[in-house]
Amino acid sequence: MDRAEARRMFTMYLKLERSLSARTVEAYLRDLDKLFTYAETFSPTLDPERMGLEDLQGFVVHASKQGLSPRSQARLISSVRAFYRCLRLDRRIGDDPTELLEGPKLGRHLPTFLTVSEVDALVGAIDMSRPMAHRDRAMLETLYGCGLRVSELTALRISWLHFQEGFIRVTGKGDKERLVPVSPEAVKQIGLYRERERSHLPVQRQAEDILFLNRRGNGLTRVWVFKRVRELAALAGIRKTIGPHTFRHSFATHLVEGGADLRAVQEMLGHASITTTEVYTHLDREYLRSNILRFHPRQAG
Repeated sequence: MDRAEARRMFTMYLKLERSLSARTVEAYLRDLDKLFTYAETFSPTLDPERMGLEDLQGFVVHASKQGLSPRSQARLISSVRAFYRCLRLDRRIGDDPTELLEGPKLGRHLPTFLTVSEVDALVGAIDMSRPMAHRDRAMLETLYGCGLRVSELTALRISWLHFQEGFIRVTGKGDKERLVPVSPEAVKQIGLYRERERSHLPVQRQAEDILFLNRRGNGLTRVWVFKRVRELAALAGIRKTIGPHTFRHSFATHLVEGGADLRAVQEMLGHASITTTEVYTHLDREYLRSNILRFHPRQAG
């Protein structure tokens, strides 16, 4: 893989899967350039797609000698980890060499999430008189009601809907399958979409079992879903930088706020490690703290 191809693929991943802002994407791409530049210093040149843990540790040591602050080093490692997750998602590599890659210990980044009223406003921004409005409504209710990644949403199949049992089957990272409870509202909106819109589409042969389709009868792309969410956010007057993944963060945050068991949230999100899920407890505490500081009468200066 050359640098240009890697940048294109990584950019799409950061925008669609991670919903990062344009500025953060640029920072991650600069870090990716550093990795490629480091790989090019060797003879023969190292291929980042085939670098192992020791190679990446050497890169981190090399970067630290350039005078990077601990925070910059941590972001560099975060960028590298994201790049290799991207390679795994695209099935270009098997094992992730960054799993044991260590860096300076810093506070966790708290992901952006929507409040319940913001979710309602975003859903309410859909003009239900327009074509495919039921699809868009069903799509948002599924993202928010099931906590799906955008890639899981676009791959969702009709044969994976088990509404009588109250679950949908999802294929996540590493082709791992999980069952996710589905909300009554999502069930209702999916039913309306299938009855009023999908049943009238010229469904293409390869998309017969795909749930969410475009007007030509093909499956939706991650890029399209990302753009549609951004359009609706603008219509709803939401100024946060969001994407499809924001619904996943909102799903988890609202569950934790409501007192859901962290292990149950981990299972529903398909996280391999409980540590990944624990960020939502930090987010919940920070959200509560900010509300106390903002609204409690004794906190006023």
